[in-house]
Amino acid sequence: MESYDFDLFTIGAGSGGVRASRASARYGARVAVADERALGGTCVNVGCIPKKLLVYASHYAEDFAEAAGFGWNVGERSFDWGRLIANKDKEIRRLNEVYARLLDQAGVTRLEGRARIVDAHTVSVGNQTYTARYILIAVGGWPTLLEIPGAEHAITSNEAFHLEQLPQRVAIVGGGYIAVEFAGIFHGLGSQVTQLYRGPLFLRGFDDDVRTHLAEEMRKKGVDLRFDCNITAIEPGPRGLRVALTRGEPLEVDQVLMAVGRHPLTKDLGLERVGIEPGSRGEIAVDRLSRTCVPSIFAIGDVTDRINLTPVALAEGEALARTLFADTPTEPDHADVPSAVFSQPPIGTVGLTEAQARAQFQDVAIYRSSFRPLKHTVSGSEERSLMKLIVDRSSDRVLGVHVVGPDAGEIVQGFAVAVKMRATKAQLDATIGIHPTAAEELVTLREPIA
Repeated sequence: MESYDFDLFTIGAGSGGVRASRASARYGARVAVADERALGGTCVNVGCIPKKLLVYASHYAEDFAEAAGFGWNVGERSFDWGRLIANKDKEIRRLNEVYARLLDQAGVTRLEGRARIVDAHTVSVGNQTYTARYILIAVGGWPTLLEIPGAEHAITSNEAFHLEQLPQRVAIVGGGYIAVEFAGIFHGLGSQVTQLYRGPLFLRGFDDDVRTHLAEEMRKKGVDLRFDCNITAIEPGPRGLRVALTRGEPLEVDQVLMAVGRHPLTKDLGLERVGIEPGSRGEIAVDRLSRTCVPSIFAIGDVTDRINLTPVALAEGEALARTLFADTPTEPDHADVPSAVFSQPPIGTVGLTEAQARAQFQDVAIYRSSFRPLKHTVSGSEERSLMKLIVDRSSDRVLGVHVVGPDAGEIVQGFAVAVKMRATKAQLDATIGIHPTAAEELVTLREPIA
């Protein structure tokens, strides 16, 4: 039997890589993990966690404004960007330490540095080489920049978390969830925000009612949304940055944030040495068990460009450990994955969109409600929430749940269990609602609109 330094060598210490490494060690495997950046990957350092903290911070402006309706007199207030970033950094450092401790307690060997594949069973880190029975690629993704003149003057979401000061005027380029979330963050903290998207409506892939509703609410709050409009060049000007557009007059801003997508971080990984050819975006193709075309090399998480969400990477990592070291081949389940967009107001969604459902099922019923939440009847806010159910008439099965409004992610997390269990509309109807809540709307929708 051939001898190796490790049973599993993981390249990348983000959510998926750490979970796969810890779980594999739990099954008795000898595991090493290498990363050239801080432990925790995108989610911990420049993604989910710091983003949500900034979302919390940005919402205080509305909370202060709405407090008067409930009898509170809020005095003079100001915002300190530097203090927010310092406190955010403190929490991220704590989480980095937690990840290190978890790996150490699991008995995983931690290596710092850029890891590259040498052959099907060998990895190099700096001047050292290590052999492994299996190699796992979990290097995640990286923000993409548009190839336009002056692109070097723009920042991405990576740099947005480390700005020295809050820009007063921001142009956000892109129509995905990262662009939408940062539009809400900067607007809530007091910046003048213009969001540019090349298509007719942002959040492609989400339910159309959700997309339209959020656009209306963001515009009501004062975000300048410009659809069918793209950026063509950036150049320094006397008062900041001058942004040329495909439509309309140039913009003058202090900062340009490009959030036009992310690409798998597979460059300079040594894939060509073992015959792995990434796809057009740099993604690594894998089978149902996350195995590449090389039998000893696997890949999980954003680098595979399947469903690029932290909980999905975690599930893929756990499934891989069971497959390799628990004698239990396990396919990660990518069906009915719930997700949230921490826009303002936020989105929660699970299951099929209306368009997807109509393409797959012959007869679909749509239940939808738009209303002003109870809080806003006193707060004075004109913000409205949206609740939508998509049902297959023949089986009565709930195919999709979509929410826009406060705590949308928290609400949909619970309903995701029902969708996963193939709940029917009759079962939702038989469920007693919690009153007064927004979520009760989803179990009291009685008449379809279509």
